[in-house]
Amino acid sequence: MSSDAAQRLAFVQSHLQVAACANKEEPKKKTPQESMSEEREKATFDVRELTYFLDGGEKFTKIREKFMMELERDPTFRMYDMYDVTKDQIRERTMEKFRTIVHYVSAEPLPIFTMRMQTISLIDPGFWTRFGVHYGLFFGALRGSATSSQFSHWVSKGALALNGMVGCFAMTELGHGSNVAGLETTATFDEASDQFIIHTPTITATKWWIGGAAHTATHTVVFAQLIVRGKRYGTKSFIVQLRDTRTYVLMPGINIGDIGKKMGRDGIDNGWIQFTNVRIPRTNMLMKHTKVSRAGEVKEPPMAQLTYGALIQGRVAMVVDSGNIAKKAVTIAGRYAAVRRQFQSSPHDVQETKLIDYAIHQYRLMPLLAQAYAFHFTGVETQKLYDNLMDKLESTKPGDASMQDTLDTLKETHATSAGLKAFCTWSTLNAIEACRQTLGGHGYSAYTGLATTYNDFAVHCTWEGDNTILTLQSGRYLVSCYREALAGKTQPEGVSYLNHLDTLLNLGCGAKTNDDILNFDIIQEAWGVVTANVVKKAGDDFDASLKAGMSPEAAYEECSQARLAAAKIHSFGYIFRRFAQAVKAAPEGLRAILTKVCFLYGLYSIEQNAGFFLQYRYFTPSQMDFVRSQVNVFCREVRQEYIPLIDAFNYSDYMINSPLGVYDGNVYEKYFDQVKRQNPVGGEHPYLPLIQSLLRRDIEDDEPLEDDEEDEE
Repeated sequence: MSSDAAQRLAFVQSHLQVAACANKEEPKKKTPQESMSEEREKATFDVRELTYFLDGGEKFTKIREKFMMELERDPTFRMYDMYDVTKDQIRERTMEKFRTIVHYVSAEPLPIFTMRMQTISLIDPGFWTRFGVHYGLFFGALRGSATSSQFSHWVSKGALALNGMVGCFAMTELGHGSNVAGLETTATFDEASDQFIIHTPTITATKWWIGGAAHTATHTVVFAQLIVRGKRYGTKSFIVQLRDTRTYVLMPGINIGDIGKKMGRDGIDNGWIQFTNVRIPRTNMLMKHTKVSRAGEVKEPPMAQLTYGALIQGRVAMVVDSGNIAKKAVTIAGRYAAVRRQFQSSPHDVQETKLIDYAIHQYRLMPLLAQAYAFHFTGVETQKLYDNLMDKLESTKPGDASMQDTLDTLKETHATSAGLKAFCTWSTLNAIEACRQTLGGHGYSAYTGLATTYNDFAVHCTWEGDNTILTLQSGRYLVSCYREALAGKTQPEGVSYLNHLDTLLNLGCGAKTNDDILNFDIIQEAWGVVTANVVKKAGDDFDASLKAGMSPEAAYEECSQARLAAAKIHSFGYIFRRFAQAVKAAPEGLRAILTKVCFLYGLYSIEQNAGFFLQYRYFTPSQMDFVRSQVNVFCREVRQEYIPLIDAFNYSDYMINSPLGVYDGNVYEKYFDQVKRQNPVGGEHPYLPLIQSLLRRDIEDDEPLEDDEEDEE
């Protein structure tokens, strides 16, 4: 071959090589859906099995899925446009939903109906509240405080079937909330007519925040001071008719109004009520516990504490609700983090990095996921504790040998539910906001769901008892238990660490190596030691105040800060124990992943309260450094399977109701579609004349600007 021919061949080959290189495909960027799919491929456990475990069995999972499908197909429960409707429209829709749900009250067993309402609470908390006011509060008061004949009477009037009456619960007053004993509304017995006179003596006695009162309720349970022959017998409950059941005209002496726009839950018509010498039959007083005879004789219950059981139900429900709402918030933030990409970790990356692959984002989200799991299992156990209490209250009679055991269970359940209600609702509210912020700028949009979820959930921190007051109640119980333990009385399981004060108070971590700290028994012991010391501090402060001459009430007030700290640390330890207990009871195939999640919750909680563990010398500074390092390690490990862990919550897209939390990861198209659907382009401009008048107003011509730059010389 000649040299010219060789050169031409080489030239052609070089062109072919360049062409081959040019045709070589560049690394393909993954779509949001592909990014989500690759996360699901990392699962080392059976997601469905975990769902069954969380729900309490396959049977209950299928029941919940049935509920979700029914709600999604019911046009009255459409939720896609909820962010754009007015207060009046929301309230009208809420009443539409009553017709659907009332059918299930009598058609389903109570446990199944309760599951239905828990499902509804996730998508429409306003309706859940409005419906719950009648069944949970009004009907619950009948069930807990009415005699058997009274209960039968009101059921025959339609209290169960919502046929003939709608009830509300008039406890809170304008000037009184948590202090039920200090309520001002009076119920004075008139022997001549055999009636009670219900009266609002002052403006602060006006019933306030009464759900369903503004427009809906025909009857109410009123909490009022019982007065017989001039003597006060404390706060009791009475049935009062508010409106004519046919015309809905207010009854004589009843004044009602709407308290107006709220932070959230606009589906419920909260109102105020004033009673002006309203007369009701004597038998309208709920007399299961305290009784007033025709002759004006008052018979008080031998064990007044037994009347408190009915007040616990709402608090337990909020512990359960905290876990459910926390799971929803984490689902939205977690799924978005799996597909949202921002910046590049390396200049050689062909695609921006997922949010969840940044260590700081893992630290923001993974502990919240662990907390959601912890709250779920705590809610399950708290519900069991409450159910056990109610069984005992129903079966125990005055004089029974088991009475003291029942009272002890009541005290424990009351204090535990109070502390957990406060701790879980505070923590969940903070978690919702933390999740919202992880969405970046999109978190400010109502359509992404978390802003509305925050507003709707915030009320949990103040109703059914202000959280600070409830925390102090829990702290008071802990001080009482500590003093009993010192006196030799064995304490119940929830505070069992107080049975070992002699060994716990000065105990340090016995781990021989740092790795030995990664043990459920060690972490549980750590919480036991620290909680015992913090409770001891509160108890010692209380005793010191008593020795200084203070009354018990003044002494409790003096140690308020110590009681708050004791209740807070007790709650951390209590929740960890419940989580660890659940992990040990889990199917073998789930224990490995749940152990990681549980360790993350336990170690992160210790890190957040490091001062106490160092102060009481359970951990050394170097051991605490190890704990901090392991929080990051477990954040990375849980991150590998956090989408499967979220999927196990088994919330449908309808239930999540957020385009950023959709199952398939197609967040941008669904977000854009929802914005366009709710805000159509091309409609009439709502305030065009104002803009035109602004732009077309006469403006005096200004002198032209002079060039202030100096000429170059």
